[in-house]
Amino acid sequence: MKWWTTLGLDLAVVLLFASIGRLSHGEAADPGGIVVTAWPFIVGLIGTTIALIGMKRPTHQMLNGVLIWAGTLVFGMWIRGSAGQGVQVSFVIVAGIFLAASMLGWRVLAARRDHR
Repeated sequence: MKWWTTLGLDLAVVLLFASIGRLSHGEAADPGGIVVTAWPFIVGLIGTTIALIGMKRPTHQMLNGVLIWAGTLVFGMWIRGSAGQGVQVSFVIVAGIFLAASMLGWRVLAARRDHR
């Protein structure tokens, strides 16, 4: 799988996360609002993906998916906090679980498909 495919799938996960989060808090899920919510995680995702590409590590593999998930979550929360947005413990837990299940979940499904 090409790195841009994995980046696109992970980006879709982050945008879905931001959309669900906005809707669950009664905020509009318009494109501008979604970007405002998602941008710290998008920066974390892109930065981690670029780092793995630079190390010539395939971004579709599970171990590297764990690194991408961790980088997206940790750097996303750090950027979010630095930008003055909320970083409550419950938010970190929910974000971590959703992003892990989704980012690693599609990798599991892709690995099963490729194994057949």
